[in-house]
Amino acid sequence: MIENIDDNFGILMEKLDEWELWEDTLVIFMTDNGQAGRSAKLNGEKISLFTAGFKTGKGSPYEGGTRVPAFWRWKGKLREGIDINALTAHVDLFRTFATLSGTLIPAGIQKLDGRDMLRLLNNPNANWADRHLFIHKGRWDKGEDPNLSKFTDCAVRTERWRFVNNRVLYDISNDPYEKKDVSSQYPEVVAQLRGVYDAWWEETLPLMVNENRPYTKEQPQWVRYEQQKRDRGIPDWNEPDI
Repeated sequence: MIENIDDNFGILMEKLDEWELWEDTLVIFMTDNGQAGRSAKLNGEKISLFTAGFKTGKGSPYEGGTRVPAFWRWKGKLREGIDINALTAHVDLFRTFATLSGTLIPAGIQKLDGRDMLRLLNNPNANWADRHLFIHKGRWDKGEDPNLSKFTDCAVRTERWRFVNNRVLYDISNDPYEKKDVSSQYPEVVAQLRGVYDAWWEETLPLMVNENRPYTKEQPQWVRYEQQKRDRGIPDWNEPDI
């Protein structure tokens, strides 16, 4: 899969050059979660998947499940060749896109999560206040009290700390691979992060629609794809006329 994405991303970049669209196109390469799965097989042999040393992977509240890359390029508009280490998240995309496109966010929806990242994209040392980011993966059965899942696969993240499952604290700035629980050394941090998580939960719970519904045994899109591949084949990509 990675090789396929790499090949096709290269084709995209070549076409943007050919069509002279780089100065009019913002390209972002990112993922939605950490490594999917803990292991795989190659030629029948079990192999470990690359996690860059981070703890666990997709579906977990640890760094390995939620820390992802994001590469941005907009020729002539964004500064190139810089690394940004500030704590950002998917919730920052909307405001950033609004600024980049010159779109005014209506006053009625000004209360949005997220920040405008444009100043960081051009200056990685720009002022960026610390913040709390919340992770919660809990799913509950239909009719079950959601509060029973309040601390199911959850975390609070700040620039320095990650508080996981209401009990484990990691000093991410000094321990990015989450090897040592320091909750007993910093009880005041635990109390503070637990407090902000409690407040977040109370505010967001009325908005959650997260009852655990069973997946369908048959995925319609997979069935149609396999049928098309069997009956007509998958056509080659046709270059658009631009």
